[in-house]
Amino acid sequence: MRKINMIVVHCSATREGKDYSVETIRRWHLKRGWRDIGYHYVVQNDEAGTVNVGRPIEQSGAHVKGLNKNSIGVCYIGGVEATRNEKGKWEAKDTRTEAQKKSLEDLLCSLKTQFPDAIIYGHRDFSTKACPSFDAKAEYDWISKQI
Repeated sequence: MRKINMIVVHCSATREGKDYSVETIRRWHLKRGWRDIGYHYVVQNDEAGTVNVGRPIEQSGAHVKGLNKNSIGVCYIGGVEATRNEKGKWEAKDTRTEAQKKSLEDLLCSLKTQFPDAIIYGHRDFSTKACPSFDAKAEYDWISKQI
């Protein structure tokens, strides 16, 4: 098994209120030339905040350049406003539903139990992107400090 020391939270950078399947994201990533979906888990934008498995955790993901070997990628569907701003751009927004928040928290707690050395980060901690459109490191610090 890989030595995991990071769990990185992402958003799909898709519009608020829309839902996309793991298979759709897999197709997007395959079109980029990747061998599979980049994320290990995807939290859907449905009533239950369903958690779906993407890439097997035994395999390195493709979600944070240079840091995939020892990390797990978790993505929630959403992360941008439903409509473009006055300049025609999509604005980053924390679009997590209550169900997604609960599912993310449960998943992160479970992963932390499985990988006690792991610290939770947001993609934005390693990139100039706004992803996941909220401060995951601060919000989930209490989980990172467990065990």
